[in-house]
Amino acid sequence: MNAVDEQARRAELAESLAEVRARIDAACAAAGRAPDEVRLLAVTKTFPASDAALLSDLGMTDLAENRDQEAGPKADELAGLRPEAAVRWHMVGRLQRNKAKSVVRWADEVQSVDSPRLAEALAKAVHTAQERGERSGPLDVLIQASLDAPEEAGHRGGCPLPDVPQLADIIARSGEQLRLRGVMAVAPLGQDPEPAFARLAETHARVRRDHPDATELSAGMSGDLEQAVAHGSSCVRVGTALLGGRRLASP
Repeated sequence: MNAVDEQARRAELAESLAEVRARIDAACAAAGRAPDEVRLLAVTKTFPASDAALLSDLGMTDLAENRDQEAGPKADELAGLRPEAAVRWHMVGRLQRNKAKSVVRWADEVQSVDSPRLAEALAKAVHTAQERGERSGPLDVLIQASLDAPEEAGHRGGCPLPDVPQLADIIARSGEQLRLRGVMAVAPLGQDPEPAFARLAETHARVRRDHPDATELSAGMSGDLEQAVAHGSSCVRVGTALLGGRRLASP
């Protein structure tokens, strides 16, 4: 990207970022919440590391990806482009157990833990990475709860809502490798997200009763962040409204 194109892209991202932050501020005001209660997670999937670098220049410290094979190289490239940037990388996509060893090398947080077996695989992978000097601390994790109808749940992943508290207990007992931070979910497709987010908030409250440090409620994306904030979301995951329509990460 030449200097002119980079400057234009920076201006475009700055405008979009201001618009998204304004939406978050307005949603918080409507819900009687302080704007600093809601963290913005920039979902950079399919976009190049140069965009991640520009977002970091604009003050974004939390970036998210949904595919390990794209995220690892992008995190490495960003580290080269902006070695001083204090960026935290989040895995928000569905994760298979055989990707655990790779994910823990670049992710500070995994928001898509939906089964005891995945939690176990991540804990083992963190332990191995720590022994090899590939990471120095535990992995923050969120439980992905499914808000879909049972017949749809298998397609997008997620732990059934009634099973979330039990999975939280399992993660909390997994040792020092994993740190339970909260609950995440994606609104059902083609439905009003309000009832689903209300159910999610109730489940999160149950988890917090037994695990007070699990304060994060990650819900809401470009199209429904206002409804999520109204139901207590502390983290909104925004891609399209921030970066534009999806495109390939490289030519």
